[in-house]
Amino acid sequence: MSNSEVLQSTIPTRMTAVAISAPGGPEVLKPETTAVPVPKSDEVLIKVAAAGVNRPDVVQRMGLYPAPPGASPLPGLEVSGTIVAIGDGVEPENLGRKVCALTNGGGYAEYCVAPIGQCLPVPDSVTMEEAAALPETLFTVWSNLFNRGFAREDETVLVHGGTSGIGTMAIMLGKLFGLNVIVTCGSDQKCSAAKHIGADHAINYKSQDFVEEVKKITDGAGVEVVLDMVAGDYVARNLNCLKADGRHVTIAVQGGMKAELNMAQIMMQRLTLTGSTLRPQSADRKALLCDEIYRYVWPDVEAGKLKPIMDESFALADAAKAHAHMEAGDHIGKIVLRVG
Repeated sequence: MSNSEVLQSTIPTRMTAVAISAPGGPEVLKPETTAVPVPKSDEVLIKVAAAGVNRPDVVQRMGLYPAPPGASPLPGLEVSGTIVAIGDGVEPENLGRKVCALTNGGGYAEYCVAPIGQCLPVPDSVTMEEAAALPETLFTVWSNLFNRGFAREDETVLVHGGTSGIGTMAIMLGKLFGLNVIVTCGSDQKCSAAKHIGADHAINYKSQDFVEEVKKITDGAGVEVVLDMVAGDYVARNLNCLKADGRHVTIAVQGGMKAELNMAQIMMQRLTLTGSTLRPQSADRKALLCDEIYRYVWPDVEAGKLKPIMDESFALADAAKAHAHMEAGDHIGKIVLRVG
């Protein structure tokens, strides 16, 4: 019996997964027994070792971020594990490989499908829990800070939520590519942690006016890019932090979906406002991002120069506790679920 036959013969028909029983708080996350998914064309089935916990999972659990058509209704947008089955169009040599993957949902489970174009190999320098914490933040920061924000060496960027999973990745990736990184955090302790991770400056937004602090740090010049996950009334303040030809990139709307803007300021300073969400993008677009990350970032992952900042891991059955921990806002870095 070949290795591929061994792998596929050991796949059960049922698995344990964590589902959203109804929109609500963390307590609505319930373990259940459900069918193991079958990979479609260009997809692989991954026996999950660990799954990342992300803010979009929380928003989905609350009923505010439904899965797109055809995607798994289960939460979980990134996993690590071993490929145990393949769909049509996937090369057989992928069977048995350890990968981490950006999924279209379904990561809170013992098995999960993902497009092969959204999988990256797990190097020996990275644990499976660390690997599970990489895809969502890497894809998000790369596509927004560099592709949409056009950040380049020696520029200065302002990143809100400096100790979140996104924030910590933005710090590390920014420093790898020669950026000057200013972050905002909600406590002096978090500011210290952000600077330890690599931020050049950290502003406690609860005790300091970040607009005034950015002006002081930059000698009044401002920053080239703002990576914003707050939106709402932060947008007008963010624009006051930008220098001429600056770029404002929104990736979440935790502070509200509407903002009042001075369009004359935008015209006179030639500012660019953009943003994106990752999940609704096409498989082709995500595969392109994956290829860019593999070529430009993955060598640093393999060399041990880039690792996610890990906060805490929880058992799959304790997904509700993981969500409560995220919503408490005390975490620094990534939260993951241990699965296999």
